[in-house]
Amino acid sequence: MRRILAVFFAFFLSAMPLGGAEERGTAVLLDVSGPIGPATTDYIVRGIDHAEDTGASLVILRLNTPGGLDDAMRDIIGSIISSSVPVATYVAPGGARATSAGTYILYASHVAAMAPATTVGAATPVQMGSHSALPGGIASDAGFAVTSLPLVLEDSLTRSGGILPTDEGEVEDLEEMIREMAERFDEQEEAGEEDDAAAREEDQPEGDTAEDDDAAEAEAKDDEAEARDEEEREEAADEPQEERPGAMERKIVEDAVSYIRSLAELRGRNAEWAEKAVRESVSASYSEAAEIGIIDFVAEDIEELLEKADGRVVKLPTGEHELKTIGLQVELHEPDWRNQLLSVITNPNVAYILMLIGIYGIIFELMNPGSLVPGVIGGVSLLLAMYAFQALPITYAGLALMGLGIAFMIAEAFMPSFGILGIGGAIAFVLGSIMLMDTDVQGFEISLGVIAGFTIASMIIFIGVATMAARAWQRPRLGGAEQMISAEAVADEDFSADGHVRYAGERWRARSSQPVKAGQRVRIVSKDGLNLQVEPYE
Repeated sequence: MRRILAVFFAFFLSAMPLGGAEERGTAVLLDVSGPIGPATTDYIVRGIDHAEDTGASLVILRLNTPGGLDDAMRDIIGSIISSSVPVATYVAPGGARATSAGTYILYASHVAAMAPATTVGAATPVQMGSHSALPGGIASDAGFAVTSLPLVLEDSLTRSGGILPTDEGEVEDLEEMIREMAERFDEQEEAGEEDDAAAREEDQPEGDTAEDDDAAEAEAKDDEAEARDEEEREEAADEPQEERPGAMERKIVEDAVSYIRSLAELRGRNAEWAEKAVRESVSASYSEAAEIGIIDFVAEDIEELLEKADGRVVKLPTGEHELKTIGLQVELHEPDWRNQLLSVITNPNVAYILMLIGIYGIIFELMNPGSLVPGVIGGVSLLLAMYAFQALPITYAGLALMGLGIAFMIAEAFMPSFGILGIGGAIAFVLGSIMLMDTDVQGFEISLGVIAGFTIASMIIFIGVATMAARAWQRPRLGGAEQMISAEAVADEDFSADGHVRYAGERWRARSSQPVKAGQRVRIVSKDGLNLQVEPYE
């Protein structure tokens, strides 16, 4: 009995935690590598939800991205800020980067860390073009810089859709034109001053020397002031001038600046550098980022990240929270099949191909009713493409041009126009395909190779259809007796004069000048009412 009690007592002691020991829990690891898009947003948001549902102590977002879509980035940041589980963004492995959208996500995280040999920054919105401002520092010999032109000129060009030149030759032409305008303006101004002086001399009475002295003194002061102004203009022309973006670009930049500054203030990070990252596209290495307060620390690996994050106090929606991260068990959260499917179909090239397969499938089904297979494949592909495009930044003008191009190519197949509709359709199709994606974000553009391949394939298909249609139009239309002449029939019985034959599944009365055996093949020579004149094949 004592032995049994001893065994139970030992088991009870082994089941109890050791003194001072504390249960730690898990850390959910999310691995993101590539552009930030709809699939990335779905993966991160669902990963954070999984961490909350399982009671995880920390979410580690291992990040390596060149940037991504603005809407996707804001959805991720919203999920991080509202999360009840702290999120630590870790730019890794070595050689990774968190540029553009990645910088915002890093700033929004409760803990920000980077591995050695990684970079962060270049957060300027990439959709902005560089054609709305004149190049700075272009001075004319007339004494003023191009960038000192009235701002109304730029605003009027922007409103009218004009694009200011950036090509070196075009800039030189513009500089020459402005120089000539300035010289003409100076000549007119000097001529006007000479005329005014001559008029004053004619009107002035003789002997008025005091007034002459005053006029000479005033003129000298004007010359001195003009010389100072010209020196200032020359100095301003020599200094590098910043490009003045258009109104819409200024709005985008200011919105991005205020957004990243608000994230910096929320997490207590370097707001001044964040603003420079947006306005000037500056970047920082991992060591510089740690020195100037962009990130919290540098970590060689996830284990070191957990050690350095331990004891830090972060702000959660429920209040301040002290991190206890030493000894956490790291659990990699893999994307599920739904996220993998979303990642495939939201690839712009795949969505583009699905859309074309859908359109062609439905067209072939309408041309051959009852085929079913083209219609089913086309319908499913078109629905998947529509789902992908609603999550991607597309232009409806590009979509409309593509539809118009396909309609023209179909019309060419049924209404031959000597290639006019076909060529016009191909041009509209290519232009629409190029304009389809309304973003310059890396990884979200349609490959020119895919566009060229589908354009050539479409032209070949519709040229083939047009050729077959032309041949069908050229063939004589046959019907009734004409279609039966020279056709083949089979004798239904033995006969030497009158009998019966079968043609196209029908039994006809036939007459032959030669004996015919049952089952013998005969050729129809002529038709007289319901009687056929036949002769056996030799």
